[in-house]
Amino acid sequence: MSTAQRTALDLDRLRRERPRSRLARASLLGLVALVAYSWLGGDIALDDLFSTRRAENLARFLAVDAAPHALRGTDWGCSDWLAFAHGLWQDRGYAGLLQTLAISVLAIVLAGIAALGGAFLAARNVASPTPFGDAGRPGWPAWRVVAPLVRAWLVLLRAVPEYVWAFLLLAMLGPNAWPAVLALAIHNAGILGKLGAETVENLDPRPLSAWRSLGASRAQGAWLAALPLAANRYLLYFFYRFETCVREATVLGMLGVVSLGYWIQDSRAKQFYDEMLAFVVLGAGLVLAADLASALVRRALRRGA
Repeated sequence: MSTAQRTALDLDRLRRERPRSRLARASLLGLVALVAYSWLGGDIALDDLFSTRRAENLARFLAVDAAPHALRGTDWGCSDWLAFAHGLWQDRGYAGLLQTLAISVLAIVLAGIAALGGAFLAARNVASPTPFGDAGRPGWPAWRVVAPLVRAWLVLLRAVPEYVWAFLLLAMLGPNAWPAVLALAIHNAGILGKLGAETVENLDPRPLSAWRSLGASRAQGAWLAALPLAANRYLLYFFYRFETCVREATVLGMLGVVSLGYWIQDSRAKQFYDEMLAFVVLGAGLVLAADLASALVRRALRRGA
């Protein structure tokens, strides 16, 4: 028997002897059933998407609605469109872009600061009567309930969507940028706090125990030992959520904050789809720039890890 034949037999034997999960199979069948029901039992009709009417609407949008309204009916070219885009950039685009960026940056900074403290209080190896596994120096027994309570609080923060937080804050603070900033900060603080707590709990316990054995307090072990060890991973999560903040800041602008989202909503209300499309492209460019900056920072962190 050749080596290739033996390899094929070994692979076949491993495939037949592999562990099988009934839960995984049942979950897959359930997923297939739900997909089939959504297509067959709901109001979603696939043929309606490719109907003649839809094709005509798409052609009209590309040929008429997406064209600059000031140039419709004229023989305009690329230079005319660039002049239209430049005027729109100077009029509203530049200010809306800066406002969107300012909202997202301020929101993620506030979320990161709040989540950093919440992460340690939610980490079971820190918020415990025996922090870092040091049973020789037990602390206050009430620490047993601190981590579950903080985790429940973080769940509440991230369970409510940013849009709902923004509506609530808009009623309290009025139509300004702060409802959008605080809504993004609250929601992302819950997410970053959860991710940060998991990061701290998964750290190598030996350096933390060594600090504790040298007489370090709970706070000293958290800030001087756990934080440096978890910093790279936490910053990866931080910049990932920053990308999300940039996208959501555009959406929350539709609540009345003068940002890209505000001008998108204004253009849609006036049925100026050419301007709306330009603002959407501008927002997508901002998200791409944030994604690029985040990727560069993450790459630098991985190289330095």
